[in-house]
Amino acid sequence: MADEADDEAEEEGPAVELGEGTPVEGAPLARVASRLTWPQEASAVRAKEGDATIRTPDGPQTLGSILDAVDETYFDTRQTFLSEIRAVIGTRPVATAED
Repeated sequence: MADEADDEAEEEGPAVELGEGTPVEGAPLARVASRLTWPQEASAVRAKEGDATIRTPDGPQTLGSILDAVDETYFDTRQTFLSEIRAVIGTRPVATAED
């Protein structure tokens, strides 16, 4: 019975229609943060996700290069991590990629 429901859901397509907007390079910071568990040392974050490309207002940057500018060496919570990274990259809107 559950298999039938899964088959029907796949046939219907996505529940939300996605627009034809301009693509944005990199992953949202929150997505990368969700792949980690807390607390974490900055060195552990760098080892696990340092090569991840993050969307920033100034264009895509690797998390490792952003961590270079962060003074904190230990993130006790996800919120602390997000706050420290946003203090470096800012909170302005992210520019879209230009074709």
